[in-house]
Amino acid sequence: MDGMNETNNVSKASTLKETDKKCPKCAGVMDFDPNIGAMACPFCGYEEEIVQEAASAEELDFASAEKTENCNWGAQKKQIICKSCGAETIYDALDVANECPYCGSNQVMEAKDENTIAPGGVVPFAVSNEQASANFKQWIGKKFFCPKLAKQSAQPEAFKGIYLPYWTFDSDTFSRYSGKYGIDRTETYRDSDGKTQTRTVTDWHRTSGTYKKFIDDELVQGSERHDSAMLKGLEPFETEKNVPYKPEYVAGFVAERYSVGLKDAWEKAKASIARKLKSDISSKIISDHNADHAKDVKVSTTFSKITYKYLMLPIWCSSFKYQNKVYQFMVNGQTGKVYGKTPVSVGKVILVIAIAIVVIALILCCAGGFNTIQELFN
Repeated sequence: MDGMNETNNVSKASTLKETDKKCPKCAGVMDFDPNIGAMACPFCGYEEEIVQEAASAEELDFASAEKTENCNWGAQKKQIICKSCGAETIYDALDVANECPYCGSNQVMEAKDENTIAPGGVVPFAVSNEQASANFKQWIGKKFFCPKLAKQSAQPEAFKGIYLPYWTFDSDTFSRYSGKYGIDRTETYRDSDGKTQTRTVTDWHRTSGTYKKFIDDELVQGSERHDSAMLKGLEPFETEKNVPYKPEYVAGFVAERYSVGLKDAWEKAKASIARKLKSDISSKIISDHNADHAKDVKVSTTFSKITYKYLMLPIWCSSFKYQNKVYQFMVNGQTGKVYGKTPVSVGKVILVIAIAIVVIALILCCAGGFNTIQELFN
């Protein structure tokens, strides 16, 4: 029965001829090369430009979108027959691109089905795996709490280049707000010993108003398959440098279709935009009133002229091992920014805490008129 269910979950899919491209000089499989932004043969160096008909992906009207739901791919699989060697391979339904495990040919499938939207654009890899490795070494070298031995011995495993799905949203926003702003002033008073002291007092005033802002390319992850905190740490991406999607760009890389649908992505975008607008308005209140603080800020926002793009963004994934534990990290395939986890030296943490305690004790010592730290604790 289980075998029958698994068979029912396997669908047929075909690869795209643009990406299983053979080099005209040596017949090797050509991949997209981040160093030149074009197709290249890794064997003989032959290069071929990718022809584009438009400068960037089109902004699509959110209100007119039809396929807006999440996609629960579950255990669905798809069967690919390699055009080069004829081998049959089973992939997750989420996969858009991979390579044949038998002959190394690129396997790029249709990036949509009857329930999903096709990618509108792609931000091509601009950072090579060699550059990603160099950036990693520089990044880990600056991690103060990472043990020295880990910095010296950390060698990233083979990098895996992945295109992950993202949504971007544009919108006009109009917000009404209310809140309070505070202006500090210094007043004098006499303490219990009759000595004159000073203290800071904040006078609070109510305010309200309106605020307009255009939101450009609010970014939302289209997959929940990966560590969202790590992906967030790779931002920002320069999404304005996208190009219309062509399968050639993902040749030689792994690519994944979205599971977070347009409707849920927009809800996440609105929540993120709301936080940013509240921060902007708080800063505006302080600036407008030459104030020192703002509090109790409440914002009500309406959105209009909402558009979206479905983009594929480039990420290098890798890991390194230290004391039999694996630490994962990622590199932004466009900007080279590194984000991940590293081991922590307990000795360095204890040292920093000890120094902090001594510094605090010295400050208290000076403030209290003690001659030594010993006197402070006696």
